[in-house]
Amino acid sequence: MPQLGETVAEGTVTRWYKKVGDTIKADETLFDLETDKVSTEIPSPVAGVIAEIVVAEGVTAKVGARLAVIREAGDAKPAAAPAAKPAAAAAAPVAAAPAASRASSAVPRVNAADRLSPVVRRLIAENALNPADIAGTGRDGRITREDVTEFIARRGASPAAAPPRPAMPAPAPVTAGQTVAFNSVRKRVAENMAKSWHASPHVLQVVEADFHRVEQARKLHGADWKRREGYSLTYLPFIVRAVSIALGKFPKLNASLQGDGLALHRRINIGIAVDLNFDGLLVPVIKDVPAKSLPQIIREINDLATRARSGKLRPDEMTEGTYTITNNGAFGTVITAPIINQPQVAILSADGIRKKPVVIESAEGDAIAIRPVGVLAQSFDHRAVDGSYSAAFLAEVKNAIETRNWEQALSA
Repeated sequence: MPQLGETVAEGTVTRWYKKVGDTIKADETLFDLETDKVSTEIPSPVAGVIAEIVVAEGVTAKVGARLAVIREAGDAKPAAAPAAKPAAAAAAPVAAAPAASRASSAVPRVNAADRLSPVVRRLIAENALNPADIAGTGRDGRITREDVTEFIARRGASPAAAPPRPAMPAPAPVTAGQTVAFNSVRKRVAENMAKSWHASPHVLQVVEADFHRVEQARKLHGADWKRREGYSLTYLPFIVRAVSIALGKFPKLNASLQGDGLALHRRINIGIAVDLNFDGLLVPVIKDVPAKSLPQIIREINDLATRARSGKLRPDEMTEGTYTITNNGAFGTVITAPIINQPQVAILSADGIRKKPVVIESAEGDAIAIRPVGVLAQSFDHRAVDGSYSAAFLAEVKNAIETRNWEQALSA
């Protein structure tokens, strides 16, 4: 069972594309996997012959559990004894068949009513549905995400798994006095944030940055970009680029604690916190940011955020992050003290950008101008660096935002 993100502990096999005895090529799709965050196809890591399928469709297994055995072509050795039965989903799975029958049959089956993936279980629970009322159109009658959302639509309700949210979503309605149960994403966010808060001595530092040059570039290129790409230019990609520049000069913030030392990462991989309609968040990662142009960064942020909200991120798109940015600016926040995304040592919050009077210094004297000014707030782990190092980093981010030729960068 592969690791589908740093906070995911288990996943459900929803479909096997091969049966025992079939040959498979390396990187050919082997099975479908769903977690409460991701629904994706998993390729085979090697070429060979399927000798055994250990985990049936619909069964939930822990990360690292053995799912299948692949032998080299022509290897007639019998399949190894199956691994311990994986942890099952909320509903008890049918007991696994003996190894001998698995090796001689196609993919093992479990009762379709029990084979609910984490995503489907969450949708059913959040909408107070009875799975027996929903006709499954998946393989062998499995209930899919689409089956649930279509069922809810036919009932005249809004599905919990909504399409990508508008810029300013409304929270789900609740009744005063009720107890709102955490969904699985919220539970994991809560656990990880509590662990991080207790593990790291957080320190907050804040700078203001003048986004005048960024705004000029957005005004010059924004209309053409939206017409060509179908979405607007936001401030976030410019901040990501500025942070990547500063991390190259301050590598101790692009690092992880390791024993009594600091492991400095060779790559600069920036995670972007994406809100899931107020029910949790995911942090997809833009890999190797310095190697990418600003237009590439813009497109990748939009793509990752869109697929995060629709549950279509690939397994590796939430791993290997070295620094994280959270963006609450659309809601007009003034200052946010973010919690570090472990095992990283710092995180930046980009808050609201507002027009303010700013003193402009020049050889002719000082003048006052109205400029778009934004707050950048960094929480850092005081075990990794001291305040002067963090402050110098923030000054470099501020300098990049205020002085770079962003119009040229957008044309790259």
